[in-house]
Amino acid sequence: MSTILHDARTTEGTRVDVVVEGTRVQAIVEAGRAAATAADTVHDLAGMLLLSAAAEPHAHLDKAFTADLVDNPTGDLLGAIVAWGAHRAQLTVDDIAQRAEAAARLSLAHGITAIRTHVDLGADIGLLGIEALCQVRDRLRPLMHIEVVCLVAPALRGWTSADQQALLRDALAIGADTVGGAPFLDDAPTPAIARLIDAAVDHGAAIDLHTDETLDVSVLTLRDYARLVEQAGLQGRAAASHCVSLGMQPEHVQREVAELCASAGVSVIALPQTNLFLQARGLRTGPPRGLTAIATLRDAGVNVAGGADNLQDPFNTVGRADPMETAALLVMAGHLPAEVAYEFVSNSSRRVMGLEQVGLFVGSTADFIAIDAPTLRGAVATASPTRVVFHEGRLVARTSATTTFTDL
Repeated sequence: MSTILHDARTTEGTRVDVVVEGTRVQAIVEAGRAAATAADTVHDLAGMLLLSAAAEPHAHLDKAFTADLVDNPTGDLLGAIVAWGAHRAQLTVDDIAQRAEAAARLSLAHGITAIRTHVDLGADIGLLGIEALCQVRDRLRPLMHIEVVCLVAPALRGWTSADQQALLRDALAIGADTVGGAPFLDDAPTPAIARLIDAAVDHGAAIDLHTDETLDVSVLTLRDYARLVEQAGLQGRAAASHCVSLGMQPEHVQREVAELCASAGVSVIALPQTNLFLQARGLRTGPPRGLTAIATLRDAGVNVAGGADNLQDPFNTVGRADPMETAALLVMAGHLPAEVAYEFVSNSSRRVMGLEQVGLFVGSTADFIAIDAPTLRGAVATASPTRVVFHEGRLVARTSATTTFTDL
C-alpha cells in the first residue's frame, strides 16, 4: 500500500503527486499521474503549498502556558528566573506533563514534527520535569519526535558539584537524551562548561547549552565552549542557544568566534521571540534586538537555526507555537529572506538535532506541512491556519479555517 499526497504545489509553482511507501517518498510525478489502487490512501491537497515539515530546536515545554500563573514584574531574564524558581515548588509530574503535551500538540498542528525541549533539573525540582517530559515523548512518539534536554541548574551555588553530576546521571539514566545547562550564569563558567561536556562524552550524548544570554559584551563563553567541544571530539553534536552577546561584539570578534564554532561543528540557535521579549529592558534609546550575529555566523559556515524558545510563560508571555511566527520574526528582526528564515525553522533545526534532512525529493522521510498559501513568502507572511501535517508518511494533524463576510 502507498500513501499519495495528491495535487500538492511546490515552491516553484508546479503541481505534483507525491507517492510515499512506508515512511519515505518513492516518487514525485505530475499531479494526477500517480496511479492509486483501492488499497492506497490518498490525501487530496487541492493545490496547497507543500513544504518540508518544521522543527523546533529550542523549547521549554515544562514551562508552557504558565504566564497567567507566574508573574515576571521586571520582564527581564533575571526576573523570569526568580519568578519561575519561586513557582517550581508547586509543580507536579502530572501538571508538567499535561501542559507540555498540550504545547507539543499545538506545535504539531502548526507543522512541527520534531522538538528539542530543555527541562529543568535542579536540587529543588529533582527529576520531576524529566520524568514528565519522557512520558510525553514516549506517548507522542507515533506523531512526532521529541528530544529531552537536561537543563542543569544554572549555578553551583547551594549544592555540590557531585550532587549536580549525580542528578544529571540519573536524568540520563531514566531516559533524557541530551546534556544542557546555562554555565554562562555560573560563578566559574569555563569549568562548568567542561563538566557538562565531560558528562555528554561519558554518556554518549549530544550537548546544547544556553550560552551568553545577555547584552553584556564582557560575557563571551561561546569562545571557550567551541574550543572545548572540538577538544572533546563532539563536532556536529553540540549546539549553543541564544548567544546574544555575540551580536554586540565588534565584527572582528564575531568573525573569530564564528570561525571557532564552524571548526568545532557547533550549531547556533537564534531565538528571536524570547530574546526580543527579555533583552534591552529599560533601554529607551536605540534598544538592541537581542539577536545573535546571524550574518557573521552564516558567513563562517556555521549551521544557524531558529527557534521559538518559551511559550506563554514568565520568560515570554506570548507565542503561538507556530514556526511561521518564528520565521517572520527572523525576516523582520534578523533581515533574512523568507526562504532562508523557513530553512532556519525546518532543516537547519533538524540538523541541530542530528536528524536527517527532509523535503520534496525521492528517498526523503515523508515529513511535510501543506499550507494554504500561494508561495513560501506568503506562508511566512500570513501563517494561514489551514494546514495538513504528515510525519513519516502518516497524516498526524489537520486544521482548517474559513472566513465569512457579511454583505453590506
